[in-house]
Amino acid sequence: IPLNRRTISRRRFVAMGVALPLTTLGATSRPFTPRQTEGPFYPNRRQDDRDADLTRVDGKSGRAKGELIEVYGQVLAGDLRPIPGAVVDVWQANTYGRYAHEADPNRAPIDENFQGWAVLKTDARGFYRFTTIMPGAYPVSARWTRPPHIHFKVSKPGFSSLTTQMYFAGHPLNESDGLLHQHAEAEREKLIVDFSRPVSSNAESDIKRGVFNIILGPGRSA
Repeated sequence: IPLNRRTISRRRFVAMGVALPLTTLGATSRPFTPRQTEGPFYPNRRQDDRDADLTRVDGKSGRAKGELIEVYGQVLAGDLRPIPGAVVDVWQANTYGRYAHEADPNRAPIDENFQGWAVLKTDARGFYRFTTIMPGAYPVSARWTRPPHIHFKVSKPGFSSLTTQMYFAGHPLNESDGLLHQHAEAEREKLIVDFSRPVSSNAESDIKRGVFNIILGPGRSA
């Protein structure tokens, strides 16, 4: 089934591995972070610049378009012990809702100043942090528009690797998103993050910040 130039049909979206069975998603046990699909747009091109500032690209003087945000949190074990040295792989669409991926049929603009992908490691206390922009929503079909979200893939030997997505509290498209609503409400709450603007006299630091803690299960090595 060919990709439509403006949207991806639901059938194609499922075929590309985006929709997981409800039984699989429902198997996530508390307190672990719920699993979500990787989706079809994981970066597939070499990118040397994968640092914690997604709003700038090495060798370019500009900054990514869109609203600046900061995401931070801890990667934790089930007993809430911090996990140092975990690899936190993050990727997302730009402010226009487009991924830097040749399979993305969205005709929205590419932002050459947006890094779009970072690979981080948690520190000795299990913390990670990155600066990015609020991702745009994008169409999947005539009846389905995905809300803004950021993809995460987290791994550490000795723990079960996790692929999931983080959503933004209060966005109206959350209420109709097929992937988010494959989880029960209590599980959805673990994936939805509230971003608040701290009071500061420094305009650069006065950006919306959100905390997304990630809890990995035991078992398989990453």
